Amino acid sequence: MAGFEPRLALASLSGEADAAWARAGSEYAGAAFLGGIALDDASRAAARELVARDRDEFLPDDPLAFVDSELSKLADSSLTVGFNVRSATVGPVADAAAVCADHDAILEINAHCRQEELCAVGCGESLLRDTDRLAEYVAAAVDAGATVSVKVRAEVDGVDLVETAEAVEAAGADLIHIDAMDSESVVGDVADATGLFVVANNGVRDAATVREYLEYGADAVSVGRPSDNPAVLRRVRAAVDGWFAGGGEDRPEPEASP
Repeated sequence: MAGFEPRLALASLSGEADAAWARAGSEYAGAAFLGGIALDDASRAAARELVARDRDEFLPDDPLAFVDSELSKLADSSLTVGFNVRSATVGPVADAAAVCADHDAILEINAHCRQEELCAVGCGESLLRDTDRLAEYVAAAVDAGATVSVKVRAEVDGVDLVETAEAVEAAGADLIHIDAMDSESVVGDVADATGLFVVANNGVRDAATVREYLEYGADAVSVGRPSDNPAVLRRVRAAVDGWFAGGGEDRPEPEASP
């Protein structure tokens, strides 16, 4: 099972999570997921629409060269580095996975974003709703030699995250990065059902939120928006270290997911 130490990750932030951002948080984190980056024509067109309505996005002329360059900048870092990617087609995912494999980096497939522009072209949540296509993306990235994570979101109508997790694990994924929304117990459901390395995300700010996710069985937690706030990272890192130094505690019985 893939993983990282310490068990705190910096989660990708649209248009912000580059090598400099990762290095700034490296004192506290064991992993950083750069991106997201739109890879193919359709996803890049959707990203340009997002920029037009004042959202930050990475839109380099050559997405694969950008991935390669940003990963190269972290070659001397102690971080486990991943790159979160979006694509409406599978080919560019395999190409990006090959770049990540060259850097011993994780390729993270974005089945998470819910912006209408991205979903309309088959990215983000729409990929989460199409388990067979998501598994195809995972298998292509694995075949390209990369360690694969899948970023997902809870509370998506018609999506059973346990079934999704089982499918991506069968396709070769090593990690699942769960934005739990207000359904924290789904972390426990996925942890119980699979052997994936489970990274829990959403609202991770302090010892209480860290404890909740780790009690449910998460292997690690990630920090999103406050990832540039040393005070938050310091609190979260201390809580993570304290939990694992103490061997954790008995987990609660998982609650049924909403």
